Amino acid sequence: MVGAGVLSLPYAMAELGWGPGVAALLLSWIITLYTLWQMVEMHEMVPGKRFDRYHELGQHAFGEKLGLWIVVPQQLIVEVGVCIVYMVTGGKTLKKFHDTVCPSCTPIKTTYFIIIFASVNFVLSHLPNFNSISIVSLAAAVMSLSYSIIAWAASLKKGVLPEVDYSYKASTSTGVMFNFFSALGDVAFAYAGHNVVLEIQATIPSTPENPSKKAMWRGVVVAYVVVAICYFPVALIGYWIFGNAVDDNILITLNKPEWLIATANMFVVVHVIGSYQVYAMPVFDMMETFLVKKMHFKPCFQLRFITRTVYVAFTMVMAIAVPFFGSLLGFFGGFALAPTTYFLPCIMWLAICKPKKFSLSWFTNWACIVIGIMLVIIGPIGGLRQMIIQSKNYRFFA
Repeated sequence: MVGAGVLSLPYAMAELGWGPGVAALLLSWIITLYTLWQMVEMHEMVPGKRFDRYHELGQHAFGEKLGLWIVVPQQLIVEVGVCIVYMVTGGKTLKKFHDTVCPSCTPIKTTYFIIIFASVNFVLSHLPNFNSISIVSLAAAVMSLSYSIIAWAASLKKGVLPEVDYSYKASTSTGVMFNFFSALGDVAFAYAGHNVVLEIQATIPSTPENPSKKAMWRGVVVAYVVVAICYFPVALIGYWIFGNAVDDNILITLNKPEWLIATANMFVVVHVIGSYQVYAMPVFDMMETFLVKKMHFKPCFQLRFITRTVYVAFTMVMAIAVPFFGSLLGFFGGFALAPTTYFLPCIMWLAICKPKKFSLSWFTNWACIVIGIMLVIIGPIGGLRQMIIQSKNYRFFA
């Protein structure tokens, strides 16, 4: 549950301000925990049947064809978008590690570090399924908790900057507004995870006496406690210490102690390697299923090798083309993650469970839907504007 988006939360706070920033963090934590509970409950809501894929639940809610058209494109955008962002994160973090441990070395372009990061994923992408990446995923979870603690602890040790400024970064009202929109997308991106929750729950054994939702919900509660432990201190302490001088990645802002910051950056690299695999695995499943069932390819090692290698190469090229961490978070957070995280589970709940009109459940779900749709509209606008501004001084594939 804890993604690399946590590193951008102090930056989001700088664009939102204290009041709206804290409200956005807290509200997102509550809403996404609620929608995650809905998905865990809906996994086995039909006796004797398990919805092991997000699109299967969508088909049950909206119909065979409509469900596919509603869910699959959104899910693919999320998973591909997150993989691209993690490519950028891995490359930039490796560069920060290199620059920290060897400040006198010849500077190396971020592009080469993205390629180095991608080379690891070229290998790991050929692991067959979720169970086979459990060790990688566990390492990623430990790393995310570790670098989050280092981020806020190192910030706290540094102390509040003498010239700290809590005013908005932008100097114009238009800039403030668009940055505000992008920051909401950043927050939405940080609360990702719903897109693979059913696939993860599918790996848990289930019986009528002990359904999978019991174990899954315990896991979700633990995950969200860890999310709170990681997100809130990083966001609030990072903004409190650096104000609007914070970078879109808090670990880029921190420089001392060198050994600790270098360690934290390497933790991030290990984490995003594992997270990349978690988000890539459903895409591999979709591609291979389509090629075998629809295109009638023979299921074999060669098919898996080619499709997975091409996918990793695609995300690598996209990351090299648009290596703007903060802008990508804002864009994909609003455009891709908000639908599948904030309001699509609520729409499914209304369609399947049909709560009584004007009941608490009915009002709660409609409130989440309205908030989610607002994020879908304003998040990508802010993120896209930032990408356009940043690309003016960037030479693509230089």
